[in-house]
Amino acid sequence: MFQTIRNAWKIEELRRKILFTLFIVLLYRIGNSVPVPYVDTTLLGAYFANLQNTVLGLYNVMSGSSFSQATIFALSIQPYINASIIIQLLCIAIPALERLQKDGGEDGKKKLERITRYSTVFIGLLQGFAFYILIKNNSLLTPEGSGIWPAIVIILTFTAGSALLMWLGEQITEFGIGNGISIILFVSIVSRFPTQIGQMISNTVQNPGKWWIYTLMLIGALAIIVLIVIVTNAERRIPIQYSKRVVGRKMYGGQSTFLPMKVNMSGVLPVIFASSIASLPATVAAFVPRWSNGWFIKFFDTGNIPYMVLYFLLIIFFSYFYSTIQFNPIEIANNLKKNGGFIPGFRAGRPTSEFIQRVLNKITLFGAIYLAIVAIVPLIISYVSPTARSSGISLGGTSIIIVIGVALETVKALESQMLMRHYKGFLE
Repeated sequence: MFQTIRNAWKIEELRRKILFTLFIVLLYRIGNSVPVPYVDTTLLGAYFANLQNTVLGLYNVMSGSSFSQATIFALSIQPYINASIIIQLLCIAIPALERLQKDGGEDGKKKLERITRYSTVFIGLLQGFAFYILIKNNSLLTPEGSGIWPAIVIILTFTAGSALLMWLGEQITEFGIGNGISIILFVSIVSRFPTQIGQMISNTVQNPGKWWIYTLMLIGALAIIVLIVIVTNAERRIPIQYSKRVVGRKMYGGQSTFLPMKVNMSGVLPVIFASSIASLPATVAAFVPRWSNGWFIKFFDTGNIPYMVLYFLLIIFFSYFYSTIQFNPIEIANNLKKNGGFIPGFRAGRPTSEFIQRVLNKITLFGAIYLAIVAIVPLIISYVSPTARSSGISLGGTSIIIVIGVALETVKALESQMLMRHYKGFLE
């Protein structure tokens, strides 16, 4: 990884992209330090101190602690993620959007992106209003914060910050390195690591008799990192044979190759989307004052069984959902048939597509269960262990999956751009 970054730094164009990405990240971190007016951040921080392992705590992790500080980027990229989920689901349910996605070409893609942006602003308004109601119901406003005007300022500031963050992510995708939304989410989570490590060291000093628990937690985190790297790079290779054919005076085909199918084809997206959907009950509860501290929000707490079950099932669902979108066995089988390729032991056409579909179902199931287990195991440990719960380990699995996944994807993006430029120093 570090060797790849060092080699990329030697190329002027890639160096500009890396610097541009770092500049956007710097702007994001500066925005995370600018508080929204009329909110008592001291009281808000004390309120969130008791919600470390709740759904609101998950929002705080995804926003890089800006949610608990009520900064202009408090909503982070959650509205954009939710809007993307809704639009992609609607593309399956609504024929007009499906045609726009499949047959619309570049214009159709731009229209869908425009619809996603408008949806992001609308969802940002809803979540900004929900957050304002949460702050108001818990008396976390300053004395000047009562009235219509402060409410409008707070809600619009949250919405504008979310829209600006979406735009910054798009700029990284277009002019920087990797996926901009993923990079912002990566930075948000990593920015909390120094605080968490300091908290763990402080807990170890205060409770020296429990040092072995924190040691096991550290070893477990390293083991999860190794597992994530192995599974992320794992792939199922289906052998492909091309028959010989004569075109004019030249003979083509006759060579053997393979069709690579990644075990974790959808990357970290199922975890990100599942966490966003699973936290919707808390957002809904914020609209109803008597639910904010009632059974409804506690029922979907990250430390409770219903949330774990819902989270597990959503990860499985989104894993299959994205593998279906990204990988079309019928289209691949038709392309192989047109080019004279076939899978040994299977006839071209429908038998080939059925075989590819069976393989896809198997590896998707394995990848989905792997993602779900890595995300759920820390929740279970936190559920049975008060020490682990006090250290915030329940959110550790989700954070590690996202951080490692985004890091690997960004490195691969660098490698692909270097290969396109035939950088011999990297190939050697």
